[in-house]
Amino acid sequence: MVGTEETRLVVLRGNSASGKSSVAAGLRERFGRGLALVGQDNLRRIVLRERDRPGAANIGLIDTVARYALEAGYHVVVEGILYADRYGDMLTQLRADHRGQTYGYYLHVPFAETVARHATKPIADEVGEMQLREWYRELDLLPGAVETVIDASSTLTETVDRIMLDTGLAGLPAIDR
Repeated sequence: MVGTEETRLVVLRGNSASGKSSVAAGLRERFGRGLALVGQDNLRRIVLRERDRPGAANIGLIDTVARYALEAGYHVVVEGILYADRYGDMLTQLRADHRGQTYGYYLHVPFAETVARHATKPIADEVGEMQLREWYRELDLLPGAVETVIDASSTLTETVDRIMLDTGLAGLPAIDR
C-alpha cells in the first residue's frame, strides 16, 4: 500500500496536444504546495532521454516517483499520453495500491483539433502531422471504466475547476513544505 487515506492520486491521460500538461499546471497553481506533478514527458524525454516503447524504463520511473511522493504525503498528478497497452498495468497497480482516493481523466480531443493545437507548440517544426497521426489513438481508455472523459469543448478553466471539485482538492489546504 502507498500514500495515506488523505492523499489524492489524479491520472491525466490523452493524446498529444489534448491539454494534459496545461491542466496539470493549472491544478498545481490552484492547489499550491503539496501537489506533486509526475510528467511522463519530463521523466521519459528529459531524465532518461528514452523513446516511448513497451517495457521502457520510464514506466517504472513514473511509478516509483508517484509512489515516493504519495508516501511523503503529497497529492500526486500523473500526466502523459500514457498509452493503455504500455502503461495500463502500472497505472492499474498504482491505483490498487493507493490508500487514498484515486481519480482518472482522459482528455479527448479529435485528431483535427490535435493538429491545430499542436501547431502552437514549440515542437511544431520538429513533429509533423504524419507523426501526430502515428501517435494518435482514439479514446485509448484504461479498462474498467476508471476514467472520466473530458472532451475538447471543456475549457482549461472548466477542466481544472471540475477536477479540483471532483477530487476534493478544492477544499483541502495546501501543504507548507
